[in-house]
Amino acid sequence: MRVGVFGGSFDPIHFGHLILAEMCFEQLRLDEVRFTPTAVAPHKQDRRPTPAEHRAAMIELAIAGREGFVLSRIELDRGGVNYTVDTLATMAAEQPGCELFLLLGADMLNDLPNWRRASEVCRLALPVGVQRAGMPPPEFERLRPLVEPDRWEAIRAAAVVMPLVGISSSMIRQRAAAGKSIRFLTPRAVEAYIEHHRLYRDEQ
Repeated sequence: MRVGVFGGSFDPIHFGHLILAEMCFEQLRLDEVRFTPTAVAPHKQDRRPTPAEHRAAMIELAIAGREGFVLSRIELDRGGVNYTVDTLATMAAEQPGCELFLLLGADMLNDLPNWRRASEVCRLALPVGVQRAGMPPPEFERLRPLVEPDRWEAIRAAAVVMPLVGISSSMIRQRAAAGKSIRFLTPRAVEAYIEHHRLYRDEQ
């Protein structure tokens, strides 16, 4: 089984996330994409995220009906700051025959050498670099010291191309806080959820 692990705050999930997941699902011939929201992202500890249940609910609304897209609560249930290496190790232990792919925007792939136990991350799952709008391209040379040559070549070969959609969660939060429309930035069901629960109204 080929599984893409797609982590992030998803605060909120939007069409950019969904297009990235769809392109990875298709180009890597994945059986499943696991949307894995963080409880508290290690690099975003200065911002308090929207409560986990809201973020999980919005993911479920966004992926409803798309076979192969699932919500993983592994980090939410663990709580606190989670590290990717621990999440991947747990997934690998639970499904020993599963081939894991770590789906990353190019900016995150370029920062991967700074992550906790980065070499172990690359061993547990094949990092997949995806270029996004307004972000630098994947710099695969940064990963060369972390892996064997064959693994490095596999990482380069797994790079995914997606349409350059300039949507971000921060943009949606800012627009919602200002009372502006977020139509067509996120699925209609997620937009309605944000409106109903009055999320992001107190964003500065």
